Amino acid sequence: ASKKASNKRQRGNQKSCSNVFSMFEQSQIQEFKEAFGCIDQDRDGVIKKQDLKETYAQLKLNIKDEELEEMLNEGKGPINFTVFLTLFGEKLNTDPEDTILAAFKPFDPNGTGFVNKDFKRLLMNQADKFTAEEVEQAFTLAPIDPIGNIDYKQLCYIITHGDEKEES
Repeated sequence: ASKKASNKRQRGNQKSCSNVFSMFEQSQIQEFKEAFGCIDQDRDGVIKKQDLKETYAQLKLNIKDEELEEMLNEGKGPINFTVFLTLFGEKLNTDPEDTILAAFKPFDPNGTGFVNKDFKRLLMNQADKFTAEEVEQAFTLAPIDPIGNIDYKQLCYIITHGDEKEES
């Protein structure tokens, strides 16, 4: 009887995991796996504070321990790949504009609404590397100030609401 209960528990766990995986297409899951692998610096299958610290250091970004703790606490326990995917599933079911703004936030530590022009270089050198052509295509509508910084708040608005210039 205990063997039967054990099998039932395993199936129950698989079922909850499969719901998370059904939220995404296979190509998206693969991209999340790659991102998880980039963050899981020690390759132990769990994202810990040191993994996040090293990831931010590679991006040449400073982050406070309290902020790292907040991120880890969102997982309500160890952040393995399934939890990681669940967190993204929850985030993606929020307002798209808020989601896009939140993605830029780590690159704008002072909350100016702009990311440094080096952000384009970062996209070509980190994780899923963009080609120069892809970066240019992605930022053709981006408002850029005279020194080359990207107004990501306006870009976010254009992405979610359309470009007013296109519609006139």
